[in-house]
Amino acid sequence: MAALKKGRNASATSKPWRSLALILIAIVALTGGMFASGHTTPRLGIDLAGGTSITLAAVPEAGQESAINKTNMDTAVSIMERRVNGLGVSEAEVQTQGTRNIIVNIPKGTNSRQAREQVGTTAKLYFRPVIATELAGGGAAPTPSATGNGSEQDSGKDKATDKATEKATDGASPSASGSPSASATTQGRAVTDALKAEETPSGSPSGKASPSPSATGGTSGDADGKLQAQYAALDCTKESVRAKAGDGSKSSDTTVACGQNSQGQWQKYILGPAAVDGTDVDEAKAVLNTQTGAGWTVTMDFTDKGAKKFADITGQLAQKQSPQNQFAIVLDNEVVSDPYVSQALTGGNAEISGNFTQQSAQELANMLSYGALPLTFREDSVTTVTAALGGEQLKAGLIAGAIGLALVVLYLLFYYRGLSFIAILSLLVSAALTYVIMSLLGPAIGFALNLPAVCGAIVAIGITADSFIVFFERVRDEIREGRSLRPSVERAWPRARRTILVSDFVSFLAAAVLFVVTVGKVQGFAFTLGLTTVLDVVVVFLFTKPLLTLMARRKFFASGHKWSGLDPKALGAKPPLRRTRRPSAPAQTKEA
Repeated sequence: MAALKKGRNASATSKPWRSLALILIAIVALTGGMFASGHTTPRLGIDLAGGTSITLAAVPEAGQESAINKTNMDTAVSIMERRVNGLGVSEAEVQTQGTRNIIVNIPKGTNSRQAREQVGTTAKLYFRPVIATELAGGGAAPTPSATGNGSEQDSGKDKATDKATEKATDGASPSASGSPSASATTQGRAVTDALKAEETPSGSPSGKASPSPSATGGTSGDADGKLQAQYAALDCTKESVRAKAGDGSKSSDTTVACGQNSQGQWQKYILGPAAVDGTDVDEAKAVLNTQTGAGWTVTMDFTDKGAKKFADITGQLAQKQSPQNQFAIVLDNEVVSDPYVSQALTGGNAEISGNFTQQSAQELANMLSYGALPLTFREDSVTTVTAALGGEQLKAGLIAGAIGLALVVLYLLFYYRGLSFIAILSLLVSAALTYVIMSLLGPAIGFALNLPAVCGAIVAIGITADSFIVFFERVRDEIREGRSLRPSVERAWPRARRTILVSDFVSFLAAAVLFVVTVGKVQGFAFTLGLTTVLDVVVVFLFTKPLLTLMARRKFFASGHKWSGLDPKALGAKPPLRRTRRPSAPAQTKEA
């Protein structure tokens, strides 16, 4: 029994150190991750870093008022985000506000005029024939090997829709752009031959000659040489180059573009004039094809005008060899898909199949459906926020926070004396965790520290200090009842823990509701408030309580020193409870 009792005491003694070691390891790990990522400071919002804030209001086309819906607005946000980030802005914020507005926040260092032009225009989607393509690092692009449904071998089957099959990614053979071992001269000659082939009338499915798309002003001479030079210099592995590929070209021009294949490799293209516009697509859907085992596919329905255009271009492409039997789906001068065809698709609809996941199929379907949105955006307001203004506001906020923190510390020192040492250390641990996590959340989820978020952190000081006060007061209540410090800490903790959890739950619930129902910068306040509330629970459980348990074993606190904040006399403690014997009954004597 003595050995068992000794083991239990040893286990109980080690628990405070275990909790303190756990939170110390967490702080060290998070700090190491912060330095390893290279993001040692929180990402600042536009109000602190400076920049431009643009408010856009959606305006429907005549007869298409229902086009302003959540799907279209979310797609517009995605397209605008791609555009501004294509300008080299990696920290732009694009988000909806309400049902009709989009807020675009662009940090400093960006041409605000160019950014306004980029986000204020409707996205352009085109179907262009592929003239030549190769991997961005040189070499042949993957050549299609699957025939797919809708080809000659399946033409006898009764199909509701025609189908274009996404090119396969397996295997590679030399294309019109040259082979991996081809010299620059050989590649240039191959591109020239491909461009000349585009100028030569090609046969249609019916056997009648029909002109194929031609380059603007022809592709011979200077125009041909200029296009070859652009294609040769195009390095699609660089984001700055991709953003400028095809700039200034019209839908009727032969142009260059970049795109990613299904293996994530960048390819460069020479593309012919647009044969079909995005407005010619009536509807596109992501469909799980279980009948043929093709998996996730994208189906397209064209308008009457678009069906004729699509039948014409697929009829021309079907007579050619790879890669000129492909058409590129181009959104904002970037190729998002490049399926090939083996026969004219005349049914007014088509299906693109390949190695799609549900997400990639839905993304392509959204691009096809909403690449050319039936919405225009009116610029409601443009606000320029200078870093100096944001810095002044931040400075004022930090001064207010410092004053509030100083008042809290003075109160703790005056009222709790020695206990204030534990409270201040807990505040420092909470501050360190908050800073490190905010720094990591910037690159991880795009969290930006704005002024409302700073206000949330300042408010959290009071919430955190309140948790310490609740615990300390419970301990002092136990001492007032006449108990010594060590049992007082253990008896006070369950009641204090309950109160702290309820209080923090209410604060977190309020922050969560505020985050869900609000938009814009107010969400920064709600997010910071929720984060610091969660950290308050972590710090109180893993640091404050274990530290007080250890301090209760020190003579300074255990003896109730007058500067410890736990002096029984100063707290008006009752005398210790002691057992007393009942007085014995008086002896009865017999009367003589």
